[in-house]
Amino acid sequence: MTIAFYLAAGLAALVFLAAGLMKLIRPKADLAESGLTWVQDYSSSSVKLIGAAEILGAIGLIAPAATSISPVLSPISGICLTMIMLGAVFVHARRREAPGMQIGLAALTVAATVLGFLTVA
Repeated sequence: MTIAFYLAAGLAALVFLAAGLMKLIRPKADLAESGLTWVQDYSSSSVKLIGAAEILGAIGLIAPAATSISPVLSPISGICLTMIMLGAVFVHARRREAPGMQIGLAALTVAATVLGFLTVA
């Protein structure tokens, strides 16, 4: 069960870390040009905040379980990341864009969350 948790959580953390860093480092105009057209609906600071939340969620998904310091925080981070992705699904559906990747990542974080709770208990 622990291996499955680390596989799911590690993959989700890598994706969230990469996506968060991209949103945090790159200017809003560059993000829009590269295909993230949803950023046009939000301020630059909101996009940066989403990126920071994804980075912190990625760290929170792995670090507590790996260090055995309050490991229950790992699945709680998974819940938070799932809520971020459900918001992303809503944004893409509202813009009439295909939210397939967001749904897949939400499912992965749900799996990591459930496995995290089973591992912690």
